[in-house]
Amino acid sequence: MQDETAAPSHRHAIPVLLVGGLLALIGVVLIIGGIWLAAIGGSIYYLLAGFGLAASGVLLARGRSLGAWLYVAIWLLTIIWALWEVGLNGWALIPRVVGPSVLLVLVLLILPIVEGWRWRTALGASAAFVLLLVISGFVISRVNQPHIGTLPGVIASTVADPSLLKPGTDWPAYGGSHASQRYSPLRQITPENVSRLERAWLYNTGDMPKGDPKDSKYGAETTPLKVGNTLYLCSAMNVLIALDPATGQQRWRFDPKVSDEWIPYTAACRGVAYYVTPGAAAESECAARIIEGTLDGRLIAVDARTGRPCSGFGTNGQVDIKRGMGEVYPGMVSITSPPTIVQGVVVTGHQVLDGQKRSAPSGVLQGFDAVTGAKRWAWDMVHPEWTGDPPKGQEYARGTPNMWTIASGDEALGLVYMPMGNSAVDYWSGSRRPEEKAFSTSLVALDVNTGRPRWKFQTVRNDVWDYDLGAQATLVDFPSGGGTVPALILPSKQGDIYVLDRRTGQPLFPVQNRRVPRTGVEPEQRSPTQPFSSYHTLAREDLTERDMWGMSPIDQMICRIQFRKAEYRGIYTPPTADRRFIQYPGYNGGTDWGGIAVDPVRGVIVANYNDMPNYNRLIPREQANDKKAFPRGDPRGGSMGGGHGSLDPQAGAPYAISVNPGWRLPLTGLLCKQPPYGGIRAIDMRTGRTVWDRAFGTARKNGPWGIPSMLPVTIGTPNNGGAVITAGGVLFIAAATDDLIRAIDLRTGKTIWQDVLPAGGQASPMTYEVNGKQYLVIMAGGHHFMETSIGDEVIAYALPD
Repeated sequence: MQDETAAPSHRHAIPVLLVGGLLALIGVVLIIGGIWLAAIGGSIYYLLAGFGLAASGVLLARGRSLGAWLYVAIWLLTIIWALWEVGLNGWALIPRVVGPSVLLVLVLLILPIVEGWRWRTALGASAAFVLLLVISGFVISRVNQPHIGTLPGVIASTVADPSLLKPGTDWPAYGGSHASQRYSPLRQITPENVSRLERAWLYNTGDMPKGDPKDSKYGAETTPLKVGNTLYLCSAMNVLIALDPATGQQRWRFDPKVSDEWIPYTAACRGVAYYVTPGAAAESECAARIIEGTLDGRLIAVDARTGRPCSGFGTNGQVDIKRGMGEVYPGMVSITSPPTIVQGVVVTGHQVLDGQKRSAPSGVLQGFDAVTGAKRWAWDMVHPEWTGDPPKGQEYARGTPNMWTIASGDEALGLVYMPMGNSAVDYWSGSRRPEEKAFSTSLVALDVNTGRPRWKFQTVRNDVWDYDLGAQATLVDFPSGGGTVPALILPSKQGDIYVLDRRTGQPLFPVQNRRVPRTGVEPEQRSPTQPFSSYHTLAREDLTERDMWGMSPIDQMICRIQFRKAEYRGIYTPPTADRRFIQYPGYNGGTDWGGIAVDPVRGVIVANYNDMPNYNRLIPREQANDKKAFPRGDPRGGSMGGGHGSLDPQAGAPYAISVNPGWRLPLTGLLCKQPPYGGIRAIDMRTGRTVWDRAFGTARKNGPWGIPSMLPVTIGTPNNGGAVITAGGVLFIAAATDDLIRAIDLRTGKTIWQDVLPAGGQASPMTYEVNGKQYLVIMAGGHHFMETSIGDEVIAYALPD
């Protein structure tokens, strides 16, 4: 029998040489990067660790056991440094500890060769070390469990909602009603029985992009409506569809024939609107109608019973909202969100493709008669004296802020609340007119009968961060002094949540003006202060070098170098051209088009949110015009990045903008900020205090080099799309990039049911009742920008009979 302690053969020395070489190589990389990082004021750990690894590797390669023990000492010092820097923060420990620990296992396994250990001893030590890591990981995960507070008690016996059509057995508007509470009084599905949910039916719209879906520039984000015995929705290309809500069988279909050339990147049809003509006989043509906005800038009205165009609406059932805008290139103007109908007026904004040119079409807001389609009013902020079409030979002011998302409305007050975007060219403000600066990134309350502003509330002054208001304001009766105040809750991309009196726009909680940086390429344009809500914010603390991440110390070191090289002075760091600047939160939130959900009975707000930075730089015009440097598009007016790509031309401004959304490493595609990248939070509506907060979204569809890891680990992913709360105490939401739809217990924030969707669920779900059975419906259409798979499935869930 061979002695286990006998001298190793030459071939047994090969593993030692390989491990030693690996340590030395990693050490050299850390030395090079560590010198760079230390020179710009960063941590010296990587430099010191690099020298240690290089020495350890060389010694091991020469067969000296001192190299192994030197690495053990380096590992111990690394653990001490990691705990000193980030404590027991589990995500922060991963790049600091996991990679070095894997190397330690390799070193332990070669000790029989370099130190003369028995193989059995080395294997045992390695197994014990791995077990220790697993136990430590479990303990740290328990330490990092989210805190759960107490759910508030009931604050009202009825649901206050000023809308004419309210959710119940139906879901008659995008947010449930035009108050956009996203709350249903249905209670058949509860935390106790939700685990029994199963698919009731599935419908394919048949409206899929031509070619490879991975190359698609659009996906369906529709939230269906349910009124009476019919479900209404729109497909990715604006095809209107009516379904049986109990079976998913198609009732009718109408195609408005939107041309492919008019489909802009990140475009979608998010939903439709329902309207009943007052006094009309039920069987008359278009007594009840479906109205949608199209991606080529039209309003379409069809009979809710038959799907046939309403002959009395505009011309053959359609109205062109681009009238008066002057020259409009295909793809520049699109209606991506359902219109809001208040007091018989169809109110719509539209998307103007981001980042293209300062002379982009106008962001004019318009109101149309819901029966005839006649233009009732138009509001052009630069020409407020115009009440309809521009005077002959003129056009609506170009480049003004637009409203691409969904408005909410108060039928009793006759107000529509318009979340405004930014002026054309997001990241430079030098040519903006005073009116643009006054109304951009503001909630504007318009009189629905005149189109004139009653009040406005601005969330960002002279916005150059693309912090446009993407979410609906949610209307509530807010508890105050033993009574209630007609109020609205307004979330924002920078994370702040504001509570305003919806009659006057006055904040119900103080809004603080805090000093912010005045640097960048146009410091004279930057406001010395910005408004911050004292009620609640979803934003985290400013980033530090310690927040940089990666799967290994090398990834993390690269991100630390990028952080130190960039301009960053906290939130509202102004755009710079000489180097990258960090924008945190990034332009995707905070809160985007999914908005918030409110339980007005329990007094709870639920907000899902993004927590990612952008890594941006302004590109001087001469450099941006260099086709050799940037060959993918025309920076003088054409689309280079589809509105949210790596380079948007900003033609007519001195700079193009290079955007690295999420701040990704170039090779692996991993994000530089440590997880989570998205979360979901419950907030006590009365006080603004957090009830529970947790990371939202798993890593199953994410991984290095874009390869899905399929790991069910809750990492907290980017998420877009809203939630719905039910009286049964269950919250339903998809939104994350892991293609899952979830039921969450409103009391605890814990996931109590989930299902895998066939495509991305970047749409808000809805719920309704048919014949005593509650259904949950979600559109699995995917999203280009979120990089989720594209699909055309509408899926309904219900409890088994």
